[in-house]
Amino acid sequence: MADFLLNALLAGLALALVAGPLGSFVVWRRMAYFGDTLAHAALLGVALGLLLEVSLTLTVVVGCVLLAVLLVFLQQRQPLASDTLLGILAPSTLSLGLVTLSFMKNVRVDLMGYLFGDLLAVGSNDLAWILGGSALVLALLVLLWRPLLAITVHEELAQVEGLPVAGIRLALMLLIAVVIAVAMKIVGVLLITSLLIIPAAAAQRHARTPEEMAVGASLLGVVAVCAGLSLSWIEDTPAGPSIVVAAATLFLVSLALPRRLGR
Repeated sequence: MADFLLNALLAGLALALVAGPLGSFVVWRRMAYFGDTLAHAALLGVALGLLLEVSLTLTVVVGCVLLAVLLVFLQQRQPLASDTLLGILAPSTLSLGLVTLSFMKNVRVDLMGYLFGDLLAVGSNDLAWILGGSALVLALLVLLWRPLLAITVHEELAQVEGLPVAGIRLALMLLIAVVIAVAMKIVGVLLITSLLIIPAAAAQRHARTPEEMAVGASLLGVVAVCAGLSLSWIEDTPAGPSIVVAAATLFLVSLALPRRLGR
């Protein structure tokens, strides 16, 4: 297998495995718009990385994490609704990134690659970031699984039981930020949240427990990555959008199948 295809496959599978359980929390807590906001901010991290001449992945990770912290701060201090704040920050950060890139006349940037991903161009350094970030997020998810479930089911009850609800909620936002940052190379800033949401939504119809949904979402993500890469290799279609199309197809298939009994 060609090195670039092997790198693409490993990167896609690593992201699919971690996006399953994390995407389940995104679906349960209705945080899709939050994920979109962080994804839009990733382009601003790219612009700052080019401006400062440092690792783009590092600046994207730092930028997404800082935006997640800013969102938590604004939600606590401002009377505006959360969706209003997200509606302000998402286009603002994306536009600021595009304007910043336009000022760098001597830097050639493949905007299409950043917006829609360039999975087949994943290099060894990119693969190391993706594998390392995915492993870290997956380990933290396993560690925080029960507290995250508790605040998802009933935040007030979890607080009464002594769980640090605000800290756990912030940890979830930071995990989403890290996954979005490392996934930028795979599906691009405009399609990142699709890998979090679509497999989880497809698995939700047929899962009886949270754990079943998380595992099912990961498996569906793996299938979507393999199918999307195969389509890209055979028909020469864009890799990132092909993976999203495969995931959407799996979701439609899940709708056609009868729902499993039980909860």
